[in-house]
Amino acid sequence: HPKLSPLFLRGGMAGMAPQQRILFPPEKICMDWQRRQRAGAGLHNLGNTCFVNSVLQCLTYTAPLANYLLSREHSHSCRQQDFCMMCIMEAHVNKVLHSLVSAIQPRALGRQEDAHEFLRYTVDAMQRACLSGSSELDMSSQATTIIHQIFGGFLRSRGTFPQLLLNLELSAASSVTAALEDFVKPEQLDGENCFKCSKCDKMVAASKRFTVHCAPKVLTVCLKRFEDCTGRKISKVVEYPEYLDLRPYMSQTAGELLLYTLYAVLVHHGDSSHAGHYLCYTKASNGLWYKMNDMAVDGCGIETVLRQQAYLLFYVRVAKHWESFPRGVADAPSLEVFKARLDGALSNLV
Repeated sequence: HPKLSPLFLRGGMAGMAPQQRILFPPEKICMDWQRRQRAGAGLHNLGNTCFVNSVLQCLTYTAPLANYLLSREHSHSCRQQDFCMMCIMEAHVNKVLHSLVSAIQPRALGRQEDAHEFLRYTVDAMQRACLSGSSELDMSSQATTIIHQIFGGFLRSRGTFPQLLLNLELSAASSVTAALEDFVKPEQLDGENCFKCSKCDKMVAASKRFTVHCAPKVLTVCLKRFEDCTGRKISKVVEYPEYLDLRPYMSQTAGELLLYTLYAVLVHHGDSSHAGHYLCYTKASNGLWYKMNDMAVDGCGIETVLRQQAYLLFYVRVAKHWESFPRGVADAPSLEVFKARLDGALSNLV
């Protein structure tokens, strides 16, 4: 289905059996940065590798992933003799965040020229590395790697499906929230798209709807800016929020806010998928935003971040206990009230 990422773990269906093994204890995943510091090193462009640099920087500032990689826990227990994406990412993140120079040379990875494709390739390769020696496990157990626990969620249609990336159509949407509303809107299947009934074996009209069934810790959104056949870019302005409540798009819409905060934006400059330049904006562990354009790393404000022609958006889920927010903010009845209360509370601290 065009709405879904090819990064699905194949075979996930409704009623998945309880996992046989837990590959990484969920309580060990730390969502908050363990060390506060300014942004690390920029990355040298090795020749049309801006797409690699931008994705690597966005992943480097994914707090739960970076915390794990900075601990070097993976390499201490890794038994792979050849290529291991987790070992490569562990070395890269440690080098970037501990570097004393302004820019480092990244390792050449993959042959894709599109940041979306490279992100899928990298996350998928990290998932495979975590499954090394465990690939014969049931699907439920495979979803307990640290990578799937960070990036993975579940969509529901006629079953539940694990997924690591959410693709949003832009044809009729001028904002991410509008695109999400389109994503969960029921789709009528009639005419050539009729559904084959398993009971009567006839083609019948039906309705299909996708919802987010299980929310991920890190929500990665791809705004589909390139046409499938021509690669021509959809350059329309698409608004995206600093704070996103995923609750209205869940299978269960009742309940408290399911709040995410923006921490990285990947941008494409150019007219098509075949040409142009990639850069990104990331929020470092010190809470400040930086523009990362290959070697150059420069501070910027959230106003600049929110005005970009975004291609990939990275949101991290806000902790349920709300301990990082001022009193009176956590019980906000809506996202608008939450933002107003938070902005007010923060301004009072200045």
